[in-house]
Amino acid sequence: MSRKKKELPLIENVEITDIAAEGKAIAKIDDMVVFIPYVVPGDVIDLKLTRKKNKYAEGKPVRFVRFSENRREAFCEHFGICGGCKWQILPYSEQLKYKQKQVVDNLTRIGKIELPEIQPILGSEKTEFYRNKLEFTFSNKKWLTLEQIQSGETFDNMNAVGFHIPGMFDKVLDINKCWLQDDISNRIRNFIREYCHEKEYTFFDLRNRGGLMRNIIVRTSTTGELMLIVIFYDNDRVQREDLLNAIADKFQEITSLLYIINEKANDTITDQIVLTWKGNDFIFEEMEGLKFKIGPKSFYQTNSEQAYNLYKIARDFAGLTGNELVYDLYTGTGTIANFVARQAKKVVGIEYVEDAIEDAKFNSSNNKIENTLFYAGDMKDILTEDFISEHGRPDVIITDPPRAGMHDDVIKTILFANPERIVYVSCNPATQARDLSLMDEKYKVVKVQPVDMFPHTHHVENVVLLEKR
Repeated sequence: MSRKKKELPLIENVEITDIAAEGKAIAKIDDMVVFIPYVVPGDVIDLKLTRKKNKYAEGKPVRFVRFSENRREAFCEHFGICGGCKWQILPYSEQLKYKQKQVVDNLTRIGKIELPEIQPILGSEKTEFYRNKLEFTFSNKKWLTLEQIQSGETFDNMNAVGFHIPGMFDKVLDINKCWLQDDISNRIRNFIREYCHEKEYTFFDLRNRGGLMRNIIVRTSTTGELMLIVIFYDNDRVQREDLLNAIADKFQEITSLLYIINEKANDTITDQIVLTWKGNDFIFEEMEGLKFKIGPKSFYQTNSEQAYNLYKIARDFAGLTGNELVYDLYTGTGTIANFVARQAKKVVGIEYVEDAIEDAKFNSSNNKIENTLFYAGDMKDILTEDFISEHGRPDVIITDPPRAGMHDDVIKTILFANPERIVYVSCNPATQARDLSLMDEKYKVVKVQPVDMFPHTHHVENVVLLEKR
Protein backbone atom coordinates (compact mmCIF):
# COMPACT_ATOMS: atom_id res chain seq x y z
CA MET A 1 0.00 0.00 0.00
CA SER A 2 1.54 3.32 -1.09
CA ARG A 3 1.85 6.11 1.42
CA LYS A 4 0.34 9.42 0.40
CA LYS A 5 2.87 12.22 0.29
CA LYS A 6 2.43 14.55 3.23
CA GLU A 7 0.82 17.86 2.26
CA LEU A 8 3.10 20.75 3.14
CA PRO A 9 1.50 23.68 4.96
CA LEU A 10 0.39 27.15 3.88
CA ILE A 11 1.95 29.83 6.10
CA GLU A 12 0.36 33.26 6.26
CA ASN A 13 1.86 36.76 6.61
CA VAL A 14 5.48 35.87 5.90
CA GLU A 15 7.87 38.78 5.33
CA ILE A 16 10.66 38.45 2.78
CA THR A 17 13.88 39.66 4.39
CA ASP A 18 16.81 39.08 2.03
CA ILE A 19 18.11 37.59 -1.22
CA ALA A 20 20.29 34.48 -1.40
CA ALA A 21 23.42 34.03 -3.50
CA GLU A 22 21.59 32.12 -6.23
CA GLY A 23 18.97 34.82 -6.69
CA LYS A 24 16.00 33.45 -4.75
CA ALA A 25 14.60 35.56 -1.93
CA ILE A 26 14.70 34.47 1.72
CA ALA A 27 12.20 34.35 4.55
CA LYS A 28 12.82 32.97 8.04
CA ILE A 29 10.17 30.94 9.83
CA ASP A 30 11.31 30.14 13.36
CA ASP A 31 14.87 28.90 12.74
CA MET A 32 14.20 27.64 9.24
CA VAL A 33 15.31 29.48 6.09
CA VAL A 34 12.85 29.37 3.19
CA PHE A 35 13.89 30.11 -0.39
CA ILE A 36 11.21 31.71 -2.58
CA PRO A 37 11.34 32.88 -6.23
CA TYR A 38 9.71 35.97 -7.76
CA VAL A 39 9.47 38.00 -4.54
CA VAL A 40 11.61 40.83 -3.18
CA PRO A 41 12.67 41.93 0.32
CA GLY A 42 9.83 43.79 1.98
CA ASP A 43 7.06 41.75 0.34
CA VAL A 44 4.63 40.12 2.79
CA ILE A 45 3.08 36.95 1.40
CA ASP A 46 1.07 33.87 2.16
CA LEU A 47 3.56 31.13 1.47
CA LYS A 48 3.03 27.56 0.28
CA LEU A 49 5.92 25.24 1.14
CA THR A 50 6.86 23.03 -1.81
CA ARG A 51 9.89 21.24 -0.35
CA LYS A 52 11.11 20.78 3.19
CA LYS A 53 14.50 19.60 4.43
CA ASN A 54 16.00 19.57 7.92
CA LYS A 55 17.63 22.99 7.74
CA TYR A 56 15.81 24.77 4.92
CA ALA A 57 12.68 24.72 2.81
CA GLU A 58 11.48 25.99 -0.56
CA GLY A 59 8.18 27.65 -1.24
CA LYS A 60 6.12 29.81 -3.58
CA PRO A 61 3.91 32.84 -2.99
CA VAL A 62 0.18 32.13 -3.25
CA ARG A 63 -1.03 35.60 -2.19
CA PHE A 64 0.60 38.97 -1.69
CA VAL A 65 -0.54 40.56 1.56
CA ARG A 66 1.58 43.65 0.99
CA PHE A 67 4.00 44.66 -1.74
CA SER A 68 7.47 45.95 -0.90
CA GLU A 69 8.36 49.57 -1.57
CA ASN A 70 11.46 48.15 -3.30
CA ARG A 71 9.46 46.47 -6.06
CA ARG A 72 8.83 47.41 -9.65
CA GLU A 73 6.53 46.00 -12.31
CA ALA A 74 8.09 43.40 -14.59
CA PHE A 75 8.24 44.76 -18.13
CA CYS A 76 8.32 41.42 -19.99
CA GLU A 77 5.10 39.59 -20.82
CA HIS A 78 6.91 36.26 -20.27
CA PHE A 79 8.21 37.15 -16.79
CA GLY A 80 7.82 34.36 -14.25
CA ILE A 81 7.29 31.67 -16.89
CA CYS A 82 10.37 31.52 -19.12
CA GLY A 83 12.72 31.34 -16.14
CA GLY A 84 15.02 34.17 -17.21
CA CYS A 85 15.43 37.76 -15.96
CA LYS A 86 14.04 36.86 -12.52
CA TRP A 87 15.07 40.20 -11.01
CA GLN A 88 12.93 42.40 -13.26
CA ILE A 89 10.78 43.13 -10.18
CA LEU A 90 13.80 44.70 -8.43
CA PRO A 91 14.84 48.26 -9.36
CA TYR A 92 18.27 48.16 -11.02
CA SER A 93 19.89 50.02 -8.12
CA GLU A 94 18.64 47.26 -5.78
CA GLN A 95 19.92 44.56 -8.12
CA LEU A 96 23.38 46.11 -7.97
CA LYS A 97 23.19 46.29 -4.18
CA TYR A 98 22.51 42.57 -3.87
CA LYS A 99 25.17 41.65 -6.44
CA GLN A 100 27.71 43.69 -4.48
CA LYS A 101 26.59 41.89 -1.31
CA GLN A 102 26.97 38.53 -3.05
CA VAL A 103 30.61 39.30 -3.91
CA VAL A 104 31.40 40.57 -0.39
CA ASP A 105 29.68 37.59 1.28
CA ASN A 106 31.45 35.02 -0.89
CA LEU A 107 34.91 36.51 -0.49
CA THR A 108 34.55 36.89 3.28
CA ARG A 109 32.62 33.72 4.17
CA ILE A 110 34.16 31.26 1.71
CA GLY A 111 37.54 32.91 1.13
CA LYS A 112 38.11 33.88 4.76
CA ILE A 113 40.98 36.09 3.65
CA GLU A 114 42.11 39.63 4.33
CA LEU A 115 40.45 41.98 1.87
CA PRO A 116 40.87 45.60 0.81
CA GLU A 117 37.86 47.88 0.52
CA ILE A 118 35.76 46.37 -2.27
CA GLN A 119 34.99 48.88 -5.01
CA PRO A 120 31.33 49.68 -5.80
CA ILE A 121 29.98 47.44 -8.56
CA LEU A 122 30.17 48.79 -12.10
CA GLY A 123 26.62 48.68 -13.48
CA SER A 124 25.71 48.06 -17.10
CA GLU A 125 24.74 51.14 -19.08
CA LYS A 126 22.29 48.98 -21.03
CA THR A 127 19.83 47.01 -18.91
CA GLU A 128 17.67 45.86 -21.83
CA PHE A 129 18.67 44.45 -25.24
CA TYR A 130 22.23 44.01 -23.97
CA ARG A 131 23.04 40.47 -25.14
CA ASN A 132 24.82 39.75 -28.41
CA LYS A 133 23.77 36.09 -28.62
CA LEU A 134 20.55 34.16 -28.07
CA GLU A 135 19.46 30.62 -28.95
CA PHE A 136 15.83 29.68 -29.51
CA THR A 137 14.42 26.16 -29.60
CA PHE A 138 11.69 24.77 -31.85
CA SER A 139 9.36 22.22 -30.26
CA ASN A 140 6.07 20.52 -31.05
CA LYS A 141 5.29 20.55 -27.32
CA LYS A 142 4.36 24.12 -26.46
CA TRP A 143 4.16 25.05 -22.79
CA LEU A 144 0.67 26.29 -21.98
CA THR A 145 0.38 28.94 -19.29
CA LEU A 146 -2.24 28.65 -16.55
CA GLU A 147 -4.23 31.44 -18.22
CA GLN A 148 -4.23 29.56 -21.54
CA ILE A 149 -5.36 26.31 -19.89
CA GLN A 150 -8.13 28.05 -17.99
CA SER A 151 -9.30 30.01 -21.06
CA GLY A 152 -11.14 27.00 -22.49
CA GLU A 153 -9.45 27.67 -25.83
CA THR A 154 -8.58 24.68 -28.02
CA PHE A 155 -4.94 24.50 -29.06
CA ASP A 156 -4.65 22.62 -32.34
CA ASN A 157 -1.15 23.92 -33.04
CA MET A 158 1.28 22.99 -30.26
CA ASN A 159 4.39 24.26 -32.05
CA ALA A 160 6.55 26.79 -30.22
CA VAL A 161 9.77 28.75 -30.76
CA GLY A 162 11.41 30.07 -27.63
CA PHE A 163 13.05 28.94 -24.41
CA HIS A 164 12.94 25.66 -22.53
CA ILE A 165 10.80 25.79 -19.39
CA PRO A 166 13.08 25.25 -16.35
CA GLY A 167 12.92 21.61 -15.29
CA MET A 168 10.97 20.56 -18.42
CA PHE A 169 13.46 19.28 -20.97
CA ASP A 170 10.93 18.91 -23.82
CA LYS A 171 8.57 21.84 -23.12
CA VAL A 172 9.20 25.19 -24.80
CA LEU A 173 7.57 28.54 -24.09
CA ASP A 174 6.53 30.33 -27.28
CA ILE A 175 8.23 33.72 -27.08
CA ASN A 176 6.60 36.80 -28.57
CA LYS A 177 9.06 39.48 -27.41
CA CYS A 178 12.31 38.96 -25.57
CA TRP A 179 14.05 42.02 -24.06
CA LEU A 180 17.54 40.52 -23.99
CA GLN A 181 18.78 41.11 -27.54
CA ASP A 182 18.30 43.80 -30.18
CA ASP A 183 14.74 43.70 -31.54
CA ILE A 184 15.99 42.32 -34.88
CA SER A 185 16.25 39.03 -32.98
CA ASN A 186 12.51 39.12 -32.20
CA ARG A 187 11.63 39.99 -35.80
CA ILE A 188 13.73 37.15 -37.23
CA ARG A 189 12.35 34.55 -34.81
CA ASN A 190 8.72 35.59 -35.29
CA PHE A 191 9.09 35.67 -39.09
CA ILE A 192 10.56 32.15 -39.15
CA ARG A 193 7.80 30.83 -36.89
CA GLU A 194 5.05 32.35 -39.07
CA TYR A 195 6.69 31.11 -42.27
CA CYS A 196 7.00 27.59 -40.86
CA HIS A 197 3.36 27.59 -39.69
CA GLU A 198 2.19 28.81 -43.08
CA LYS A 199 4.21 26.14 -44.94
CA GLU A 200 3.31 23.48 -42.34
CA TYR A 201 6.93 22.71 -41.54
CA THR A 202 7.37 20.26 -38.68
CA PHE A 203 8.93 21.35 -35.36
CA PHE A 204 11.35 19.13 -33.47
CA ASP A 205 9.96 16.32 -31.33
CA LEU A 206 12.62 15.78 -28.69
CA ARG A 207 11.17 12.55 -27.31
CA ASN A 208 10.52 10.79 -30.62
CA ARG A 209 13.35 12.41 -32.61
CA GLY A 210 11.76 13.93 -35.65
CA GLY A 211 10.84 17.22 -37.30
CA LEU A 212 12.52 19.75 -39.56
CA MET A 213 13.08 22.81 -37.38
CA ARG A 214 15.37 22.41 -34.36
CA ASN A 215 17.09 25.67 -33.25
CA ILE A 216 18.15 29.11 -34.36
CA ILE A 217 21.06 31.14 -32.97
CA VAL A 218 21.17 34.91 -33.47
CA ARG A 219 24.46 36.78 -32.97
CA THR A 220 24.75 40.56 -33.23
CA SER A 221 27.77 42.83 -32.85
CA THR A 222 28.56 46.47 -32.15
CA THR A 223 29.87 46.73 -35.74
CA GLY A 224 26.31 46.21 -37.03
CA GLU A 225 27.01 42.74 -38.41
CA LEU A 226 24.44 39.99 -37.87
CA MET A 227 24.79 36.20 -37.88
CA LEU A 228 21.89 33.76 -38.05
CA ILE A 229 22.46 30.02 -37.70
CA VAL A 230 19.45 27.84 -38.58
CA ILE A 231 19.68 24.29 -37.23
CA PHE A 232 17.59 21.59 -38.87
CA TYR A 233 16.97 18.00 -37.75
CA ASP A 234 15.39 16.41 -40.85
CA ASN A 235 17.48 16.70 -43.99
CA ASP A 236 14.82 18.03 -46.37
CA ARG A 237 16.68 20.02 -49.02
CA VAL A 238 13.66 21.68 -50.66
CA GLN A 239 12.07 22.93 -47.41
CA ARG A 240 15.46 24.01 -46.06
CA GLU A 241 16.41 26.01 -49.13
CA ASP A 242 12.98 27.63 -49.42
CA LEU A 243 13.22 28.84 -45.82
CA LEU A 244 16.80 30.09 -46.12
CA ASN A 245 15.94 32.01 -49.30
CA ALA A 246 12.89 33.56 -47.61
CA ILE A 247 15.03 34.66 -44.63
CA ALA A 248 17.72 36.11 -46.92
CA ASP A 249 15.12 38.06 -48.91
CA LYS A 250 13.34 39.39 -45.82
CA PHE A 251 16.39 40.35 -43.76
CA GLN A 252 19.05 42.07 -45.84
CA GLU A 253 20.74 42.99 -42.52
CA ILE A 254 21.98 39.41 -42.10
CA THR A 255 25.67 39.38 -43.07
CA SER A 256 26.24 35.73 -42.15
CA LEU A 257 23.44 33.21 -42.86
CA LEU A 258 24.54 29.72 -41.86
CA TYR A 259 22.86 26.36 -41.37
CA ILE A 260 23.51 23.03 -39.69
CA ILE A 261 21.84 19.63 -40.02
CA ASN A 262 22.03 18.19 -36.51
CA GLU A 263 20.69 14.62 -36.36
CA LYS A 264 22.23 13.69 -33.01
CA ALA A 265 20.54 13.52 -29.62
CA ASN A 266 21.74 16.81 -28.09
CA ASP A 267 21.62 20.42 -29.27
CA THR A 268 25.32 21.24 -29.04
CA ILE A 269 26.88 22.35 -32.33
CA THR A 270 30.57 22.17 -31.38
CA ASP A 271 30.96 18.85 -33.26
CA GLN A 272 28.71 19.80 -36.20
CA ILE A 273 29.54 20.91 -39.75
CA VAL A 274 28.41 24.51 -40.33
CA LEU A 275 27.45 25.42 -43.90
CA THR A 276 27.27 28.93 -45.32
CA TRP A 277 24.14 29.92 -47.24
CA LYS A 278 24.82 33.64 -47.67
CA GLY A 279 27.57 36.08 -46.71
CA ASN A 280 30.54 35.30 -44.49
CA ASP A 281 30.92 32.46 -42.00
CA PHE A 282 31.84 34.96 -39.27
CA ILE A 283 31.12 38.43 -37.92
CA PHE A 284 33.45 40.91 -36.24
CA GLU A 285 33.33 42.58 -32.84
CA GLU A 286 35.45 45.68 -32.25
CA MET A 287 37.21 47.22 -29.25
CA GLU A 288 39.67 50.13 -29.35
CA GLY A 289 40.23 49.59 -33.07
CA LEU A 290 40.92 45.88 -32.58
CA LYS A 291 38.69 43.52 -34.56
CA PHE A 292 37.73 40.15 -33.10
CA LYS A 293 36.46 37.42 -35.40
CA ILE A 294 33.41 35.56 -34.10
CA GLY A 295 32.47 32.31 -35.79
CA PRO A 296 29.36 30.21 -35.16
CA LYS A 297 31.14 28.23 -32.42
CA SER A 298 33.20 31.06 -30.93
CA PHE A 299 32.85 32.11 -27.30
CA TYR A 300 32.58 35.85 -26.77
CA GLN A 301 31.31 37.70 -23.72
CA THR A 302 27.58 38.09 -24.34
CA ASN A 303 27.36 41.74 -23.23
CA SER A 304 29.73 43.44 -25.68
CA GLU A 305 29.70 46.96 -24.22
CA GLN A 306 30.19 45.76 -20.65
CA ALA A 307 32.84 43.25 -21.77
CA TYR A 308 34.91 46.23 -22.92
CA ASN A 309 34.66 47.75 -19.43
CA LEU A 310 35.56 44.39 -17.86
CA TYR A 311 38.65 44.03 -20.04
CA LYS A 312 39.77 47.59 -19.31
CA ILE A 313 39.62 46.82 -15.57
CA ALA A 314 41.63 43.61 -16.08
CA ARG A 315 44.23 45.50 -18.12
CA ASP A 316 44.42 48.28 -15.53
CA PHE A 317 44.85 45.74 -12.70
CA ALA A 318 47.65 44.02 -14.67
CA GLY A 319 49.70 47.24 -14.44
CA LEU A 320 51.53 46.65 -17.71
CA THR A 321 54.48 48.84 -18.78
CA GLY A 322 55.45 47.09 -22.02
CA ASN A 323 58.15 44.89 -20.49
CA GLU A 324 56.02 42.09 -19.04
CA LEU A 325 55.57 38.46 -20.05
CA VAL A 326 51.85 37.76 -19.55
CA TYR A 327 50.11 34.39 -19.37
CA ASP A 328 46.40 34.55 -20.26
CA LEU A 329 44.74 31.39 -18.93
CA TYR A 330 41.38 30.22 -20.35
CA THR A 331 41.99 32.69 -23.16
CA GLY A 332 38.99 31.67 -25.30
CA THR A 333 39.32 33.39 -28.68
CA GLY A 334 42.19 35.46 -27.28
CA THR A 335 40.14 38.57 -26.60
CA ILE A 336 41.92 39.57 -23.39
CA ALA A 337 45.30 38.38 -24.70
CA ASN A 338 45.06 40.53 -27.82
CA PHE A 339 43.49 43.39 -25.88
CA VAL A 340 46.50 43.67 -23.54
CA ALA A 341 49.21 42.71 -26.06
CA ARG A 342 50.06 46.31 -27.03
CA GLN A 343 51.01 47.05 -23.41
CA ALA A 344 53.02 43.83 -22.89
CA LYS A 345 56.29 42.38 -24.13
CA LYS A 346 54.70 39.02 -24.90
CA VAL A 347 51.38 37.25 -24.16
CA VAL A 348 50.96 33.48 -24.00
CA GLY A 349 47.34 32.27 -24.14
CA ILE A 350 46.05 28.81 -23.21
CA GLU A 351 42.58 27.44 -23.94
CA TYR A 352 40.91 24.01 -24.07
CA VAL A 353 38.91 24.50 -27.31
CA GLU A 354 41.06 24.15 -30.44
CA ASP A 355 38.67 26.14 -32.67
CA ALA A 356 38.85 29.03 -30.20
CA ILE A 357 42.65 28.99 -30.36
CA GLU A 358 42.51 29.15 -34.17
CA ASP A 359 40.28 32.24 -33.80
CA ALA A 360 42.76 33.70 -31.29
CA LYS A 361 45.64 33.24 -33.75
CA PHE A 362 43.56 34.79 -36.55
CA ASN A 363 42.67 37.75 -34.31
CA SER A 364 46.36 38.41 -33.62
CA SER A 365 47.30 38.12 -37.28
CA ASN A 366 44.34 40.22 -38.47
CA ASN A 367 45.21 42.99 -36.00
CA LYS A 368 48.92 42.78 -36.85
CA ILE A 369 49.77 41.70 -33.32
CA GLU A 370 53.05 39.76 -33.37
CA ASN A 371 53.79 39.24 -29.65
CA THR A 372 51.23 36.52 -28.84
CA LEU A 373 51.49 32.72 -28.67
CA PHE A 374 48.49 30.41 -28.23
CA TYR A 375 48.19 26.80 -27.11
CA ALA A 376 45.18 24.46 -27.08
CA GLY A 377 44.64 21.76 -24.49
CA ASP A 378 43.46 21.00 -20.98
CA MET A 379 44.81 23.74 -18.71
CA LYS A 380 46.20 21.36 -16.08
CA ASP A 381 48.03 19.37 -18.81
CA ILE A 382 49.42 22.38 -20.73
CA LEU A 383 50.34 24.71 -17.86
CA THR A 384 53.13 22.68 -16.25
CA GLU A 385 56.52 23.43 -14.75
CA ASP A 386 58.12 22.31 -18.03
CA PHE A 387 55.90 24.74 -19.98
CA ILE A 388 57.03 27.59 -17.73
CA SER A 389 60.68 26.58 -18.09
CA GLU A 390 60.26 26.66 -21.89
CA HIS A 391 58.28 29.89 -22.23
CA GLY A 392 59.60 31.86 -19.28
CA ARG A 393 58.33 32.78 -15.85
CA PRO A 394 55.41 35.20 -16.28
CA ASP A 395 55.42 38.63 -14.68
CA VAL A 396 51.61 38.71 -14.77
CA ILE A 397 49.01 35.96 -15.01
CA ILE A 398 45.47 36.82 -16.12
CA THR A 399 42.99 34.02 -15.52
CA ASP A 400 39.33 33.88 -16.51
CA PRO A 401 38.18 30.32 -15.74
CA PRO A 402 34.70 28.80 -16.21
CA ARG A 403 32.14 28.81 -13.38
CA ALA A 404 33.75 25.80 -11.71
CA GLY A 405 36.91 27.82 -11.07
CA MET A 406 40.46 26.50 -11.40
CA HIS A 407 41.69 22.93 -10.91
CA ASP A 408 43.98 22.45 -7.90
CA ASP A 409 46.84 21.47 -10.24
CA VAL A 410 46.47 24.75 -12.11
CA ILE A 411 46.64 26.72 -8.86
CA LYS A 412 49.78 24.80 -7.81
CA THR A 413 51.43 25.63 -11.14
CA ILE A 414 50.45 29.30 -10.84
CA LEU A 415 52.09 29.36 -7.41
CA PHE A 416 55.17 27.67 -8.89
CA ALA A 417 55.21 30.25 -11.72
CA ASN A 418 55.47 32.92 -9.02
CA PRO A 419 54.26 35.96 -11.04
CA GLU A 420 54.40 39.42 -9.49
CA ARG A 421 50.67 39.93 -10.08
CA ILE A 422 47.62 37.75 -10.76
CA VAL A 423 44.43 39.19 -12.25
CA TYR A 424 41.54 36.81 -11.57
CA VAL A 425 38.37 37.45 -13.62
CA SER A 426 35.44 35.33 -12.45
CA CYS A 427 31.79 34.75 -13.31
CA ASN A 428 31.31 32.89 -10.01
CA PRO A 429 32.55 34.68 -6.87
CA ALA A 430 32.00 31.52 -4.79
CA THR A 431 34.54 29.40 -6.69
CA GLN A 432 36.76 32.48 -7.04
CA ALA A 433 36.75 32.85 -3.24
CA ARG A 434 37.74 29.20 -2.83
CA ASP A 435 40.66 29.63 -5.26
CA LEU A 436 41.80 32.87 -3.60
CA SER A 437 42.01 31.11 -0.24
CA LEU A 438 44.31 28.49 -1.80
CA MET A 439 46.66 31.26 -3.00
CA ASP A 440 46.40 33.37 0.16
CA GLU A 441 49.62 32.19 1.79
CA LYS A 442 51.68 33.56 -1.09
CA TYR A 443 49.43 36.28 -2.58
CA LYS A 444 47.48 39.13 -1.06
CA VAL A 445 44.26 40.51 -2.56
CA VAL A 446 44.82 44.23 -3.14
CA LYS A 447 41.91 45.23 -5.42
CA VAL A 448 38.37 43.93 -5.96
CA GLN A 449 36.01 45.27 -8.65
CA PRO A 450 32.59 43.66 -9.21
CA VAL A 451 31.05 44.16 -12.67
CA ASP A 452 27.44 43.56 -13.72
CA MET A 453 27.30 41.85 -17.10
CA PHE A 454 23.75 40.47 -16.82
CA PRO A 455 21.06 42.90 -15.61
CA HIS A 456 17.85 41.36 -14.20
CA THR A 457 19.69 38.15 -13.23
CA HIS A 458 21.62 37.28 -10.06
CA HIS A 459 24.84 36.64 -12.01
CA VAL A 460 27.82 38.89 -11.32
CA GLU A 461 31.41 39.08 -12.59
CA ASN A 462 34.26 40.00 -10.29
CA VAL A 463 37.84 41.09 -11.00
CA VAL A 464 40.50 40.63 -8.31
CA LEU A 465 44.12 41.76 -8.28
CA LEU A 466 46.58 39.69 -6.25
CA GLU A 467 50.13 40.74 -5.53
CA LYS A 468 53.01 38.72 -4.12
CA ARG A 469 53.34 39.04 -0.36
